[in-house]
Amino acid sequence: MQIHRVLVKHGLDEFVHGTRFAGPLRVAYLASPGAWFQARHKGTRGERLRLALQELGPIFMKFGQAISTRRDLLPSDIADELAKLQDKVPPFSSALAKRTIEAALGQPVSEVFASFDEMPLAAATIAQVHAATLKDGQEVIVKVVRPNIRELIERDLEVMRALAVQAEKYWSLGQKLKAIEVVREYEKTILDELDLMREAANASQLRRNFQGSHLLYAPNVYFDLCRSNVLVMERIRGVQISDMDELRKRGTNIQRLAESGVEIFFTQVFRHNFFHADMHPGNIFVLTDDPDRPVYAAIDFGIVGTLDPRDQHYLAENFLAFFNHDFRRVAQLHVDSGWLPAGTRVDEVESAVRTVCEPIFNKPLKDISFGQVLTRLFETAQRFDMEIQPQLFLLQKTLFQIEGLGRQLYPDLDLWKTAKPILQEWMHARMSPRGVFREWKKQLPDLGEAIRNVPTLIQQVLMQSSEGRYRINVRNDGVEELRRELRASARRRDQTILASALLFSGVLWFALVIDPFWPGAACLAAGAVVVLRR
Repeated sequence: MQIHRVLVKHGLDEFVHGTRFAGPLRVAYLASPGAWFQARHKGTRGERLRLALQELGPIFMKFGQAISTRRDLLPSDIADELAKLQDKVPPFSSALAKRTIEAALGQPVSEVFASFDEMPLAAATIAQVHAATLKDGQEVIVKVVRPNIRELIERDLEVMRALAVQAEKYWSLGQKLKAIEVVREYEKTILDELDLMREAANASQLRRNFQGSHLLYAPNVYFDLCRSNVLVMERIRGVQISDMDELRKRGTNIQRLAESGVEIFFTQVFRHNFFHADMHPGNIFVLTDDPDRPVYAAIDFGIVGTLDPRDQHYLAENFLAFFNHDFRRVAQLHVDSGWLPAGTRVDEVESAVRTVCEPIFNKPLKDISFGQVLTRLFETAQRFDMEIQPQLFLLQKTLFQIEGLGRQLYPDLDLWKTAKPILQEWMHARMSPRGVFREWKKQLPDLGEAIRNVPTLIQQVLMQSSEGRYRINVRNDGVEELRRELRASARRRDQTILASALLFSGVLWFALVIDPFWPGAACLAAGAVVVLRR
């Protein structure tokens, strides 16, 4: 109801017209006295949508941020306005920001910094950033978490959890989409983003991963000045990646920049297994000291992702099979990985995947309608009962943003030609004798420890067996499902009994009020007793 109220307030009737509560809520809102003295916003459609998302809170603004990168899927007026959610959210007062910094560091701002700009450099959903200078002259940024932001986020997460439970209970696709697990994954991600010490550690790891690289630069972190709600790191002076006019003015090699972006993504996901997962334009700058070899500079490391080695391997295999037009391999990998039910016919999946993917090969980004591709892939997933993989949520979000960036930078980019060699090199390094030996070498200490503990484990098993305490736990998902159904059935039975008892009691009370000596009262009382005893 609150969401509907805000949408109606901002004149976004077209966004809620199709919902069953739209009409009654719109009438109720317009008829309420509070609405009579409140002017409805008369701006453009995109501006009204942006203001509504800002009023609804941080999670809604995060959603607006994510989709703002996909100008190919949005009308331009909406995309332009939602892009402002990346770093142009209304700031909180600089006085409060200074008090927060001083409370966190335990000393006045003037003693920590040679200068501190009270006007925020940027403001986003979780925090805002101020420019400052350290006593040694080093330019830095000071990031401060918004006050009371955790309470707002936890309120929105509570709504998301409730909706996810209802979706899995009443919507036919709810369980396949694993709504509850997806919300749980998102909850961990968004709450981790509130801890700036975690972000500082992420930035340091990414900097170490790309140390000496010509692809990506990560700023230096000043850990002595970092706390859970305050972060101090090196200031990046570059061109924001969405400022195409300035990049062209500086003679930047746009094609190389776009290709480097693809290489950075695959390097992070497969070589480092540690990727920046919030790649909207507000977080990416370009260093143009050498315009022909531009370097990416990343900021805001609150959201990073890693993959389970098994998922990482299957994803790499899928990408390579896809690039090689080996659709049967793609289908087989989906079955082998458990992403599709075990009894799925591989040849049918192969045909479906070929139908969706064949038309987009050997085409530049500008000639591919990813909106249609996503729709067809989702229909295919439904047809074969494919389940959503919540552990890949961050990777899917990052892919969504990276592809949007590529469209803005260089629509003629040949994604397949750029990405295939990177993956082939990674797979070759992984499967070569040297790569296999390296993996064995890493696992030798764990293997040695396991072998060393074998006699102790055997002794424990024998002792438990002799004392009759040895148990083998067997997991059976079918039994668990049966138990859940029995518990639900018992709850329904109890509710029915309680309702029946209340009905009998009500009828009995009504009958006795009318006629205390009515003969049927005894029968009703006896019936109520029988129901309650059952």
